[in-house]
Amino acid sequence: MSVIANTPNPPYYAVIFTSLRTDGDHGYAEMAGKMVALAAVQPGFLGIESAREDLGITVSYWTDLESIKRWKSNAEHLIAQQLGHEKWYSSFKTRIAKVERDYGI
Repeated sequence: MSVIANTPNPPYYAVIFTSLRTDGDHGYAEMAGKMVALAAVQPGFLGIESAREDLGITVSYWTDLESIKRWKSNAEHLIAQQLGHEKWYSSFKTRIAKVERDYGI
């Protein structure tokens, strides 16, 4: 199910994670579900959007940079990050941007 995150009025922050996967699941799907559920209960979390075909793009939204920093250093998230380096991604990039304007229907 695809959902567009219901974010508040700006400003807020977006963490944009783009990736290319390795072949095979190797526990990826289970861990991805756990990480979405865990992120959702972190202070400062606002929502998430994700799409994957050849290139995967996940955008998570946060109230402030401190919340992003706490999430990056979360113990369970650190394990997922390490497994990503070792098993799941052939290439990835993370970008953090301040959202100053948004609009839509």
